[in-house]
Amino acid sequence: MRKALRWLLALTVLIGTLSTAGAATAAEPEATGTDSTTDIKERLLSIPGMSLVEEKPYTGYRFFVLNYTQPVDHRKPSKGTFQQRITVLHKDVARPTVFFTSGYNVSTTPRRSEPTQIVDGNQVSLEYRFFTPSRPAPADWSKLDIWQAASDQHRVFKALKGIYGKKWISTGGSKGGMTATYYERFYPRDMDGVVAYVAPNDVVNKEDSAYDRFFARVGTEECRDRLNGVQREALVRREPLEKKYAAYAQDNGLTFKTIGSLDKAYEAVVLDYVWGFWQYSLLKDCDQIPANAATATDDEIWTSVDTISGFSAYADQSLQTYTPYYYQAGTQLGAPTIVFPHIEKKYIRYGYQPPRDFVPRDIPMRFQPWVMRDVDTWVRHNARQMLFVYGQNDPWGAEPFRLGKGAKDSYVFTAPGMNHGANVAGLADKEKTLATARILKWAGVAPAAVAQAKPLAKFDAKLDKRDIQREMTLRP
Repeated sequence: MRKALRWLLALTVLIGTLSTAGAATAAEPEATGTDSTTDIKERLLSIPGMSLVEEKPYTGYRFFVLNYTQPVDHRKPSKGTFQQRITVLHKDVARPTVFFTSGYNVSTTPRRSEPTQIVDGNQVSLEYRFFTPSRPAPADWSKLDIWQAASDQHRVFKALKGIYGKKWISTGGSKGGMTATYYERFYPRDMDGVVAYVAPNDVVNKEDSAYDRFFARVGTEECRDRLNGVQREALVRREPLEKKYAAYAQDNGLTFKTIGSLDKAYEAVVLDYVWGFWQYSLLKDCDQIPANAATATDDEIWTSVDTISGFSAYADQSLQTYTPYYYQAGTQLGAPTIVFPHIEKKYIRYGYQPPRDFVPRDIPMRFQPWVMRDVDTWVRHNARQMLFVYGQNDPWGAEPFRLGKGAKDSYVFTAPGMNHGANVAGLADKEKTLATARILKWAGVAPAAVAQAKPLAKFDAKLDKRDIQREMTLRP
């Protein structure tokens, strides 16, 4: 998803110690026969292929950063392995466990997802394959697909189920919500419930009119006019602002080999502007947008676009982190293409560029249009104990998952006025109560707690930090 502010804190890259386990560890893992009185660290490290990177203290928990040996190809596990990073926020083996995926890198700082707070449980978090350092070497990009990633999760679950024997719920936001959904599609017997936040569902990649309808009515007309005005003006003033961009790139050592040119990068950043605002901002933030773009100074236009879209977004130095996402968007997930009726065609040279433009050319890509149709059909007819949460003003919710007659005990809710950070807490009261109760029920907690339908753990400002991270470029 396209994300905007340069002040995103970079995730710490921890290169784990390489396991010497070979093809034998690529088979389905099982924990060794240590009993419940054994220290949790020993129990985790008794799992074949599991190694410790570090343990970090946090009151009331044990927090471990681990490496786990995974096969590069789950269909041919003897063909090589790689180290996949996971974290375990351990509370008690007698509590339920939440399996969290961001769809990107894993955070090595202790955090609780909303379902983890609701059920007062343990949390296992998994780094998505091919995001550094969880990348095979050499990287065979054909092994980066949603089935291989779901199979990564399946093996981690099988490895840990012997320790965490109570109910499991998978969750994730945005691409993480997509990841949790795909996992359920391929391994529906693993989890006892799924909570997928703001998960896009691009069933037909070439049909994106839902996004155009979204932008025609989101927020208020006044806010839309302000945003559209700034976006158009940034293209009208392309020549002077690109000179400013060239100086900015030189000062910051930015290059544009992958996308092809500074001109293409400039337009991509500008065209992200309106989308980026609604993804990360709220309607009340419209007063920060210049009211009259035509009379705004070049610096005011530049600052507004840079704050929301980030002019470093499509430089090589930013794109390289997210090569795995763009590869998947261009091979299976799909990517949105929208029109800009408020901008004359003469000002737009490239339009929304395809994911192929953001991936180095030496990595081959071929789109598979049947993959998302398969997942969508499965969810409509086979969803069991799945909850989808969307934000009313989030562009990525324009193409949501929907439920058909075959779905059982599953729900799609929309949080009024919320953006890409939508959650259960932001739902209307009746839906929030129902969603909380279902999560607790799926987690197998006491009936009295289900009836109260309130989070079992007290809010912790550090552990339950809910701020959505603004990143550069448009991604889910």
